[in-house]
Amino acid sequence: MIADDAQFTLRLAADARDLRAAQRLRYKVFVEELGGTGPLVDAQDRLERDEFDPYFDHLLLIDPKRDADALEDVVGVYRLLPSDRLAQTGRFYSESEYDLAPLKATGRRLLELGRSCVHPDYRGTAAMFHLWNALADYVLEREIEVLFGVASFHGTDIAALAQPLANLYHNHLAPPALRVRALPAHRQSMNLLPADQVNQRAAIAGTPALIKAYLRLGGFVGEDAWIDHAFNTTDVFLLMDTVKMSAKHREFYVRKRARDA
Repeated sequence: MIADDAQFTLRLAADARDLRAAQRLRYKVFVEELGGTGPLVDAQDRLERDEFDPYFDHLLLIDPKRDADALEDVVGVYRLLPSDRLAQTGRFYSESEYDLAPLKATGRRLLELGRSCVHPDYRGTAAMFHLWNALADYVLEREIEVLFGVASFHGTDIAALAQPLANLYHNHLAPPALRVRALPAHRQSMNLLPADQVNQRAAIAGTPALIKAYLRLGGFVGEDAWIDHAFNTTDVFLLMDTVKMSAKHREFYVRKRARDA
């Protein structure tokens, strides 16, 4: 999968250098910017990594004008694990936080998304659009039926997150057959306010852009949040059923399939 425009190249990581460049960007965003950590984080070489990296596909947004030798050319990344690769990994990454039994029991083609980030200098540009466009290619090529992954609110102050979390709980819960639950150790209820006390303006303002984008496209959330102290985040489980996605997003996929045929 390779796509080009005047500014960017999009492709899957092809070698160890590509992976290190993705990990360098993740370090900049998740460690330096957001204060996260992890047992395999390499502070000396500035790499955010974990044991799952060798098994995932890494979708890269590359600015060819930046220094590839210094690992500075990757300016956006998505980490992707299709369910047919579970024999190699043994589990999905997000199973450390959520019980995915309802999803896995469907027998449908699943795709786990994670570690999505864009370099600060490229936020507010077309960078995320290009990543999503390439993700659509990936989904269509592999006939993926359900996309899912963990997305994060920065910080672990639940009182400060009450409005957006309560809004997710009352207005965006997944259908019961797909509604996963957080594991008990760090489970956090999102039912923090009665529905009539949710201030939509405050809730939307307090919701990260990536989560809002999934919701606009017909995405849902799992039952609970998860407190991730290592990454200093409050995580929610997002999923999108490509059969039940919003009409707007479904039309985009149909147009793209017809255009690329």
